Amino acid sequence: APPPHAKEKNPRARPCRPPPPPPSSVPPKQPPPSAAPPKQTPPPPSATLLKQQQKNPENTKHHSQHYLNLSPLQGGNITFTCKVVGASMLKKPSVKWFKGKWMDLGSKVGKHLQLHDSYDRNNKVYIYEMHIIQAKMTYAGGYRCEVSTKDKFDSCNFSLIVNGKIMFPILQKCVAKSGCVILMFYSPPGKSEPKTESQPDVDVWDILRRAPPSEYEKIAFQYGITDLRGMLKRLKRIKKEEKKSTAFLHKLDPAYQVDKGQKIKLMVELANPDAEVKWLKNGQEIQVSGRYIFEAVGNKRILTINHCSLADDAAYQCVVDEEKSFTELFVKEPPILISHPLEDQVVMAGERVEFECEVSEEGAAVKWEKDGNELKREETFKYRFKKDGKKHYLIINESTKEDSGHYTVKTNGGESVAELIIQGKCDILYLSIADLTVRARDQAVFKCEVSDENVKGIWLKNGKEVIPDERIKISHIGRIHKLTIDDVTPEDEADYSFVPEGFAYNLSAKLRFLEPPKIHLDCMGQAAPDTIVVVAGNKLRLDVPISGDPTPTVIWQKVNKLLSESEGRVRVEMHEDHCIFIIEGAEKPDEGVYRVTVKNPAGEDKGDITVKVIDVPDPPEAPKIINVGEDYCTVQWQPPKYDGGQPILGYILERKKKKSYRWMRLNFDLLKELSYEAKRMIEGVVYEMRLYAVNSIGMSRPSPASQPFIPIGEFHNMVHYLSDLKETDK
Repeated sequence: APPPHAKEKNPRARPCRPPPPPPSSVPPKQPPPSAAPPKQTPPPPSATLLKQQQKNPENTKHHSQHYLNLSPLQGGNITFTCKVVGASMLKKPSVKWFKGKWMDLGSKVGKHLQLHDSYDRNNKVYIYEMHIIQAKMTYAGGYRCEVSTKDKFDSCNFSLIVNGKIMFPILQKCVAKSGCVILMFYSPPGKSEPKTESQPDVDVWDILRRAPPSEYEKIAFQYGITDLRGMLKRLKRIKKEEKKSTAFLHKLDPAYQVDKGQKIKLMVELANPDAEVKWLKNGQEIQVSGRYIFEAVGNKRILTINHCSLADDAAYQCVVDEEKSFTELFVKEPPILISHPLEDQVVMAGERVEFECEVSEEGAAVKWEKDGNELKREETFKYRFKKDGKKHYLIINESTKEDSGHYTVKTNGGESVAELIIQGKCDILYLSIADLTVRARDQAVFKCEVSDENVKGIWLKNGKEVIPDERIKISHIGRIHKLTIDDVTPEDEADYSFVPEGFAYNLSAKLRFLEPPKIHLDCMGQAAPDTIVVVAGNKLRLDVPISGDPTPTVIWQKVNKLLSESEGRVRVEMHEDHCIFIIEGAEKPDEGVYRVTVKNPAGEDKGDITVKVIDVPDPPEAPKIINVGEDYCTVQWQPPKYDGGQPILGYILERKKKKSYRWMRLNFDLLKELSYEAKRMIEGVVYEMRLYAVNSIGMSRPSPASQPFIPIGEFHNMVHYLSDLKETDK
C-alpha cells in the first residue's frame, strides 16, 4: 500500500488573467505551481527482528507472535537484523531466512540479496543481517527468520511492503489562448500513481430492481450480499403496487440501506397527528430499548435503529389502525479487505502448491481466478479450496507446467495477485547427500550427480555460499559435484545445500559434528578443583558441567563402587548438560577419591575429585596434675588423637571446686603449649581440671576431668591424690 504522501493528484490546468500577450509570442515556461523541492535521500531502513534467545529452554519451540512491517520505496535498500543472545550457548546458532512459507533465501543470494553474520564479543551477541538492495515491487510479501541450535528453536515473521516511486508531473506545454495561459502537464508513462477518488454511495436495491436476473449473483458478490435468495423474495414484494392510503400522508420508502454498525431512521407522516402507531419487525412488535428509539414530532413518527447488525436486516411495518406501511431494511457489510496477500511461488513439477491469504472478516466470500478465468469449485479434481477462519487457501496437489500463471483472490473490497512458476525437474540423483555424522578431524564429503554435465551450481552453508580454501574444496567433474571438508571442526556443523544454476531446486543435507565428551571442572573460570573441602554436618553440592554430542553417559564411582542416582545421602542427579554430586550431612567416612566418567560414541573423559571432610578436634584425654603448691598447680596434657583435619590452634583450660557444678575458664588466649601453671587456688580445697582443643572449625568437646587434688603448703614434700572422696569430705 503506498504511503499517504504518494496519493497526491497531478495539478490541473487553471485559467489565469495576465495581460494578453501578442499573438505571435509564447510565454516562457514556468515551473508547476505545486512542484515540491527535491527530497534528501534517507538512510536505508532497518529493523531488528529477534530480541533474545530463551534462557535454558529444554526442547523449546517458540514461535514469535510479533509482526514487523516495513515500507521502503521502490529502488531503495533495506536491512533486516536478527540478534541472538549467545551467553548460554556452547555453539554458534543456525539462522535461515525465508520468503513466504517455503522459499529458502539462502539459494537466492546475489546482486539484490546478501546475507551477513558477525559476533559481538563484548555483549556475546550473534548478529545476522539480510540486505535487500534496490528493492523491486516483486520483493513485497511475508518473510520469516528461523534460529536454531540443537533442540532450541525460535522464529519471527515480518512483512515487506515496497512502495512505488512518487513521480511529479512534468510541464509539457504552455499555450496562450483566448486571453488565458493554459499549463499542460504529463506524468512519465507507466509510473504515475493511480488516482484515488471517493466512491459515491450505491443503492443496491435500485441496482437490483434495474438489473436482469442473470446479473443478480455478480451484484451480490460485488456488494457483499450474503442472503441473495431472501433479498430477491423481499424485492419481489416491493415491486407490487400498493393502494392509496388515507391514514398516511407519506409512507415508508420501499427499501432502506445502511452500513453495518451505523444507525438509520425510518419515518412516516400521518394524516392524524394524534394517531398511535406500532412498529413491527418481521411481524413482531418492537419494544423500546437502547437500540430502538421511538419519536413523535408533530404528525411525523420516527423509528431510530442504532448500531445496526445483520440481525436488523428484516422487513419492517408501521401500523396505524388497520393500515400498514411496509419497507425492507438491508444491512450492508463493510468491504472485505485482504490483510495478508498471496505470495509468489516457484516450485518443481509434481510438487504441492498452496496459496494462502487472510481477509479482514471471518466467513467472507472470496473468488479465485487463474489468468483472469474464475476457478470453479466443481473442479475438485484439480483445485482444492479451503477456509479456516479468516484464512483462505487454494491447493494444487500435483502441479504441472500448465499450472504456471497468475493467480488472483478477490473480495468485494480488494484483490491480491501472485505468480506461480512451475519448473521442470533437473534429474538429480542423490549420492551420499544424506545427513553426515563425523568425528573431530575426520573428513566429510557431499556428492550429487546431475543429468547434464553442463549444469552448474553452488554449495551453500546455512544459506551462505561456501568459499573454498585449503581445508574446504569444491569440485565439478563431469556430472559429479562434490564438496569436501577436511579436519572437521565444531564450526563446520551446519545445513549444506547444492543449488543447480537456473533451477528452483535445493538438495539439502546436515553435517553433524560428533563431539567427544568432556568434563568442565573449570567452567566458572577457576582452577580445576581436584580437592573439595566440606565441614562435617554440612551439605556438599558440586555442579559438574559436561559436554558432548550425542549427550554422554555419566558414571560416578568411589573405590570402584557405583553411586546411586537420586537416592541416599550420597547421590548424583543427572541433567542434559551437567550433573550434580550431593553429600547430605557430610561425615568422616565420606572422605575419599570420587571418579566421574563420561562416554559417548566419540570417546570418553575421566576426572577425579577428592573430598575432604573437616571437623572440630576430638576431645583430649584427661589432663594430669604434675605439681601442687600452696595456691597453684602445674597441669600437663597430650594433643587429641584426631585434630579434625585442621591444625590445632591451641587449648582452653577450665577448673572447678569438687563440690561445685560451675567450671571457670583459666585463659582467654589460646594456650599454645601442652602444660600450664594454674594459680590463685585456696589451700585445702579440692579441685578438678579439664580442657578443650581448638582448630579453625571450632572447639572440641571437653576432656574428662583430671584426678581431684588439694593445694598444700611447702612443708609437704609429696603430692596427695585423693582416691576416696568420702574420706576427703570428712
